[in-house]
Amino acid sequence: MLQINNLHAKINGKEILKGINLTVKDGEVHAIMGLNGAGKSTLSNVIVGHPAYEVTEGEIIFNDKDLLKMSPEERAHEGIFLSFQQPVEIPGVSMVNFMRAALNAKRQHQGLEPLSAGDFLKLMREKRKIVELDSRLTSRSVNEGFSGGEKKRNEIFQMAMLEPTFSILDETDSGLDVDALRIVAEGFNKLRTPQTSALVITHYQRLLDYLKPDIIHVLIGGMIVKTAGPELALEIENRGFDWIKEEVGL
Repeated sequence: MLQINNLHAKINGKEILKGINLTVKDGEVHAIMGLNGAGKSTLSNVIVGHPAYEVTEGEIIFNDKDLLKMSPEERAHEGIFLSFQQPVEIPGVSMVNFMRAALNAKRQHQGLEPLSAGDFLKLMREKRKIVELDSRLTSRSVNEGFSGGEKKRNEIFQMAMLEPTFSILDETDSGLDVDALRIVAEGFNKLRTPQTSALVITHYQRLLDYLKPDIIHVLIGGMIVKTAGPELALEIENRGFDWIKEEVGL
C-alpha cells in the first residue's frame, strides 16, 4: 500500500528526515516510536503533504501512485487520513457542514453522487456510535469547546465517516485519560479491515496494548534505526531508547 524510499525532508532549511525507508502492506498496522525531535511528526506531515516541509530526496508511492506529485487534497481523496496530535478548533464551521463537505468532495473524486441530507445524517448517527461521540457535539463548530478527549474522539469519528484506506494517528493518546484512550482505541479497531492500514506514532506502550500493531519501528535522528515485532515496544517501555542508540552506534 505505502512504499517510502530514501526519504529526505527539511523545514526552514533544517534537514529532519535523513533517509526513511518504510513499507506498509494492506491490512498492517505499524507503530513508530522515538524520542522527541526524532522526526516522527515530520514524517506524518510529509506523507499528507504539509506545505511547510520540503522533500529534497526520495519517493513515496501510495497504491502505485506517486504521492509527492499530489496536493494535500488529492492525497486525502486517494484515501490518506491524519489524526492530529493537537486537533484545531474551527469557529463558525459546524461539524455537520464540515463533514458533509469533506465526504461529498471525496465522493466527487470517486465519481459518486453526493449524499442527500437524510442519508448523510443517518450515516453520521451510525458512525458517531463507534466512538461514543455525544450527539450535542456534532451540532457545534468543529472542536470548539471540546475537551481533549472529545477532540480525539472526533478525529476517529471523522476517520469513520471518510473511510480512508491509510490512516496516520499522530500521538492520538496524548493527553487522554484511561477511559478516553480505550474508547478512541476501540473505535479505531472497529474500523480496521484487511484492506486498510495505519501508521501509529506514539511514545507509550499503553496505546499499543489496545491497537496491537504488527510491526514496531524506532526513529532516531531522522532515520529508522530498528524494526521488530510488538515485543520491541515492551522492551522500550522497560529499557528506554539508550540501548538502541548504543546498539546502532548513535
